[in-house]
Amino acid sequence: MTEVFPRQKPDRRFLPDIPSKQHTRRLTGPRYFSQGQADVYSADGKYRYTSGRTVDISEGGMLLVPDKPLRVGDKAVLRFFLSAGTMPEGFESFVKLPARVVRVDSASGHVGFEFANPLSQYLHRKRWRYFETGSLLGILLALIGVWFIKKESIFYFWFDVPVFLYGLCAIFYLLSRFFFAALYRPYKVTPGYQPSVTIVIPCFNEEEWIEKTIHGCLNQLYPEELLEVIVVDDGSSDNSVAVARAVRDKIYDEAGDRLVVHAFPENRGKRHALAAGARMAKGELVLFVDSDSFLQPDAVLHVVQPFHDPHIGGAAGRCEVENKWTNVLTRMQAVRYFIGFRIFKAAESIFDVVTCLSGPLACYRRTVLMRYLDAWESQTFLGRPATFGDDRSLTNFVLGSHYAVYQHTAVCNTIVPSTYGKFFTQQMRWKRSWLRESLRACKFMWLKEPFMAISFYLGLILPVMAPVVVLRAFVFMPAAYGIWPTMYLAGVLLMSILMCTSYLLLKRSNLWLYGVPFCFFYLFVLLWQIVWALLTFWKSEWGTRASKYDKSTAMG
Repeated sequence: MTEVFPRQKPDRRFLPDIPSKQHTRRLTGPRYFSQGQADVYSADGKYRYTSGRTVDISEGGMLLVPDKPLRVGDKAVLRFFLSAGTMPEGFESFVKLPARVVRVDSASGHVGFEFANPLSQYLHRKRWRYFETGSLLGILLALIGVWFIKKESIFYFWFDVPVFLYGLCAIFYLLSRFFFAALYRPYKVTPGYQPSVTIVIPCFNEEEWIEKTIHGCLNQLYPEELLEVIVVDDGSSDNSVAVARAVRDKIYDEAGDRLVVHAFPENRGKRHALAAGARMAKGELVLFVDSDSFLQPDAVLHVVQPFHDPHIGGAAGRCEVENKWTNVLTRMQAVRYFIGFRIFKAAESIFDVVTCLSGPLACYRRTVLMRYLDAWESQTFLGRPATFGDDRSLTNFVLGSHYAVYQHTAVCNTIVPSTYGKFFTQQMRWKRSWLRESLRACKFMWLKEPFMAISFYLGLILPVMAPVVVLRAFVFMPAAYGIWPTMYLAGVLLMSILMCTSYLLLKRSNLWLYGVPFCFFYLFVLLWQIVWALLTFWKSEWGTRASKYDKSTAMG
């Protein structure tokens, strides 16, 4: 399956954004390849002069191959449709914008247009502000609906105590997440605070994405002398090592020895690759980045800011879905990821207790990491090596002595499963690791801030109890008493609307609607993985990319 995401046009330099490499052709920000059509109208917009094929586009302009000749200085009105996946999320829209010709290449037929106003300014005036107003109204209506459901639940409480008690607890838990997330603020950039950073990329059979991952890690708005990147290949059977070494050789003049490629002779497991990179690291902070995740140019600058506080041992950045436009499944995941980070992790960060510093972008204070590295690398569960859930496990170690927080302004994009087979396998792996590590966290979470402790234990009990409650509401009560779960379904719908409208408010994107089907997809499909995870939580195989190491540990 072809993954759909914005394809950025390469710059003259491989690393154009680092502070010492600002000589770049980009005058109006990144340019993206485009394969659409654009109509060129007269300056007053009354008649169409010509049309043409778009070559690339940015916030400030467009490169076009018109059917008729144009001259430098010509003014026009451009009409075109930005299809989903051409530019970053939120830009998908019909556009009608004044522009002028600033460049004509007679050899290629390319004509460069400069927009009268940046696309973001145009879209805010024509589209985004209406999204924001509509989302606020939607949030208000959803909250009114939730209040009504809660009132009805209290009234009918004694008719079905288990279901209504569960519903009240679930509403309290979810609304508290939204409330605390609204209070969250990211850490501001402290001038002059630039600790040295080592980025570790564990790699296993990622030849398709590893070059883009390396590029994102090195192309940072951060002093190059304070940043190094270590790629640890975990015995890949494809060309991952060759691609990584080719990148190292290609950019040696720009990056020097800041990129190190280390390859295991055989597969040992992701956790061992991360540990090997950590032991090789020289930086004050160690940043783990998955091999199919791509940092934004200012990600490192922002993710280091929380560490100005010596009590903080780890920080997670925000993870967006790169291939969100591929199909319905990836679109649902895009909404889920954003809510998971901006709402749930942000709420936890209020109490300095983020329960999972997610693998795509997780930063650790090196002294703290090294303290727990051996125990983490050799962790076992019921006598078997723990081969997945590395991020949640390491977070538990850190929370034993330090704070773990969320930094919303540190952003990376990651490739998510675009087929249901891989997605279900990934979700099963995540649920098993969540259960295992949540049981570990139970031992110390009661020592944290009381409200955070209550929220944590609720967050563990509610999903485990959910299958029983759903069976009672959807099967037992209708069969035994003829009572249908109308209020239960209404509650799920209202909470999904609250999630969707929050996404619309913050992202101003057409994807917001996919939050509703995801909630019901979770209720009727993903929820039941909890049962199998409870019955098989000791299993340790990876699933989506099973290796010789995973298979050998799974067999004991």
